[in-house]
Amino acid sequence: MPEPRTVHTVCSHDCPDSCAVLVTVDELGKATRVQGDPAHPVTRGFLCGKVAKYLDRVYSPSRLLYPMRRREGAPKGRMPYGREADVFERIGWDQALDLIAERLRLISEEYGPESILPYSYAGTIGLLGYGSMDRRFFHRLGASRLDRTICSTTGGDALVSVYGKKLGTDTEHFRHARYIIAWGANIHGNNVHLWPFVEEARRHGAKLVVIDPYRTRTARTADWHIPIQPGTDAALALGLMRILIEEGLYDREYVAEHTHGFEALRDHVQPYTPEHVAGLTGIAAADIERLAREYAASVPAVIRMNYGIQRSQNGGTAARAVCMLPALIGAWKHLGGGLQLSTSGAFAFNNAALERPDLMLASPLQRPARIVNMSRLGHALTELGASQTEGQADGPPVKALLVYNSNPAAIAPNQNAVVRGLMRSDLFTVVHEQFFTDTTDYADIVLPATTFLEHKDIQGAYGHYYLQMSEQAIAPLGEARSNVWLFGQLGQRMGFTESCFRDTVDDLIDQALAPQPRANGAPAADPTRDGITREKLQAEKSIRLQFAAERTGGFFLPFANGGFATPSGKAEFYSSALAAQGLEPLPAFHPPDESRQGADSHAFPLEFLPRKADNYMNSTFANLPGHQKMESPGLVAMHASDASARQIRDADWVEVYNARGKILLRAHIDGSVTPGVVAASLNWNKLSRGGSNVNALTSERLTDLGRGPTFYSTLVEVRKLTPDEAQNLFPPID
Repeated sequence: MPEPRTVHTVCSHDCPDSCAVLVTVDELGKATRVQGDPAHPVTRGFLCGKVAKYLDRVYSPSRLLYPMRRREGAPKGRMPYGREADVFERIGWDQALDLIAERLRLISEEYGPESILPYSYAGTIGLLGYGSMDRRFFHRLGASRLDRTICSTTGGDALVSVYGKKLGTDTEHFRHARYIIAWGANIHGNNVHLWPFVEEARRHGAKLVVIDPYRTRTARTADWHIPIQPGTDAALALGLMRILIEEGLYDREYVAEHTHGFEALRDHVQPYTPEHVAGLTGIAAADIERLAREYAASVPAVIRMNYGIQRSQNGGTAARAVCMLPALIGAWKHLGGGLQLSTSGAFAFNNAALERPDLMLASPLQRPARIVNMSRLGHALTELGASQTEGQADGPPVKALLVYNSNPAAIAPNQNAVVRGLMRSDLFTVVHEQFFTDTTDYADIVLPATTFLEHKDIQGAYGHYYLQMSEQAIAPLGEARSNVWLFGQLGQRMGFTESCFRDTVDDLIDQALAPQPRANGAPAADPTRDGITREKLQAEKSIRLQFAAERTGGFFLPFANGGFATPSGKAEFYSSALAAQGLEPLPAFHPPDESRQGADSHAFPLEFLPRKADNYMNSTFANLPGHQKMESPGLVAMHASDASARQIRDADWVEVYNARGKILLRAHIDGSVTPGVVAASLNWNKLSRGGSNVNALTSERLTDLGRGPTFYSTLVEVRKLTPDEAQNLFPPID
């Protein structure tokens, strides 16, 4: 009988921390404990509250363990949680794969392969599980390509527009900072492994400032919380730049040597006076001046910007403007200074070798397929291909949807349009999942997926600089299978003869770590991954990327001495590349169309924040009782003045609504929002009163950069339910 053992894995949930997880496995092969790896310099031996209880998820009695098919005649639609099996019947993997392959073949022949749409995001950020064999399959099939915009593309494009690459201040260097701005970043709630470094800095005199419209966990512990009106971050950043320039608080030497377009920026920010910005942001002019002066005077200063500020219509511009601040004051020169949004650009995996875009030329189309924006899934499922005029055809309607690593019925904007699309009887839907979710309620075939304990993968991070091996700790429960296995098998069932559909996990890892070819076809070694092979990674488990400065005993300071990958070779205040696209080359504040400043808001006068829950991961974990107890979902935060004006008291049942939909919640008057703002957190539809979550209210309008969703540009009204309405509420689902 095998001995108990400890296995090194990596948490693959969508979080910047990418924690090293040690899994204790008993002699029977069952995982009995998960803990943070104390040897990992960022994980440091602890896990967040979500993953510390991870075995509750792995061994949940609700785990989906076998392939299932919708029973003949069973209608699509929302099912009470725990009763989903009533409409599904168990089938074998061979039968499931044959059914899927046959339906895809018939749909492709009748409507064209672009009528097939994959839908996935970051249910796993393990490199292979996120994007490898699945991309090969859909490229070879000729399916529509999914533009994966729903989380980070807007902010990522903004960062790249200024610096040319996704790099940022090392998490481990935050301990050296003396002024830390958490801008739209709830560090304590969803980036908790940065928190000890922030606290270490504070013990040495650093100040923590939080800029956020909601009083988050992090804001409650900050030295200064600055509540800002949603969607006005660009105005604040531009106002700060005006003060820094006007008062001579910028770093002239750094600006002259390492930036492009300063003179244009200097003239451009003149209208953004403290008084003008105060009227836009709701922040007192004196506080704007104080913030600018403290930021410039406290060396080193660092900004932890998260993706919240990009989720408004002007979000790309806002992220660009914030990204410019450390270049203006030369913060990159100092250990512990700069900005962190994402560190993912340092890993430089060979994604082309993993995803094989060349296979598109072998598809029936013999060309790249159309691109469908995942943030407009409702449009894709209800309108795409509906009207085809000569010369303006947008391709065929979507007839097959394959969902994995995502729960679009819960997380996609304009939820009612998404659900209408999923309800279509002519839409063939396959969902690869760990549980019955809101999306499986509309599936024809449901397939069981593995957790990160049950398959092997490698992983970078977007919050630190360690490349890690995630070993398989336990055998898959039931008949759960990984993404790599599923799409390799589907490729073979479809008759694809390319050998790449038979590649093993180790083959894929080797390909991901292989040097990327230069333009002339010769392989180009990546110095940050020099010498990191699968064998070495398997032996050491976690390896820090090899930066040149650290090889000589120094520190890796992004952009301290240049290193920009922009067209000018400098940090760009003025972007000629954006101008060439017809976009504004300098950031400017424009109120979102759907905001109290940007549109007629008489019918819907309140700004709505559809927040991420602290104790879920988007919609992941929301179905687990232990996590529900930590989160207390089903509340809408209101300011006392807004509640009083509507005769609403704390704990009253209310309807939050706009022209797109409505949700039912209890009022929570706790001082966490300012007047004119209400906030509620994401939950599953089937676990929500009334059967809808916050995305019943959000729109499919896109951001200015990156074409991402505008979740935080949403107006609503709130009304108190009458006693009869409250009495007849749909009961909680057990």
